[in-house]
Amino acid sequence: MNPLHTLLAATDLSAPARHAAQRAALLARDINARLELAHVLEQGALDELRRWFGAEGEALQARIREQAREALAQLAADVGAPLGVSAGTHLLEGAVLERIAAEADRLDASLLIVGARGAGFMRHWLLGATAERLLRKTRRPILVVKQPAREAYRSVLVPVDFSPWSRGAIRLARAVAPQAEIVLLHAFDAPFEGKLRIAGVAEETIRRHRTEAREEALTRLHQAAAEAGLAAADWRALAVHGDAAPRILEQEEEQGADLIVLGKHGAGMTEELLLGSVTKHVLAHSRGDVLVAWR
Repeated sequence: MNPLHTLLAATDLSAPARHAAQRAALLARDINARLELAHVLEQGALDELRRWFGAEGEALQARIREQAREALAQLAADVGAPLGVSAGTHLLEGAVLERIAAEADRLDASLLIVGARGAGFMRHWLLGATAERLLRKTRRPILVVKQPAREAYRSVLVPVDFSPWSRGAIRLARAVAPQAEIVLLHAFDAPFEGKLRIAGVAEETIRRHRTEAREEALTRLHQAAAEAGLAAADWRALAVHGDAAPRILEQEEEQGADLIVLGKHGAGMTEELLLGSVTKHVLAHSRGDVLVAWR
């Protein structure tokens, strides 16, 4: 059974944010999941109307609510009807991030889907603080949609660092893209390579050392795939030398990946409060969609 039973797409009803709703509808159809769309009216803005316009402000609030409700219903029809998907709609009020996280909890959403660009808070989603705050407010996987959703994901890149989250991330990648080829990537550094070079060790010895590190990484990738239940024909292993963030973006291009699945994990307060530098870098600079998973 697919673990992604309920998809919650948050939208600010802008044209760029429409990509997220389209991707959510496509996913809902392909994996037979329930689709819910949510839009949040920012409470501070509503309060300002009342403060500035008094009794007339109440009427303006009612009109804004009705317009938002109609726009959300129209979006649900536009993205769902062509795919035979019926979407629930939820018009919320309050602080945007808090209300989205709370609605995800209320619906027990398996996956949160948001746009990379849009009006309001989504326009700034990838600029640092807002993304970090949203990921701190929920332990649910978040899919950041950057590209128009014209077809199912075909190639998924899953960077693997062999930490405990890796197996779950691989399984999540398969759940989101059941028909896609999965590329498991590990970016490695040969232990003490820099110190060996400083110590005057021959380059041939260092290259042999690097080859051994790569072979070990490939062996561990095969082990990780087996533990995650991937069939041999459904995935490829890739071990590359260098820092993780640039290698991930490089391989996104070389492999033609349309989705990257990253893990957000941590054992202490610092990790709980901050996204890892690799995750931040990939969110900001990837060409395609990015799925950030807690486990």
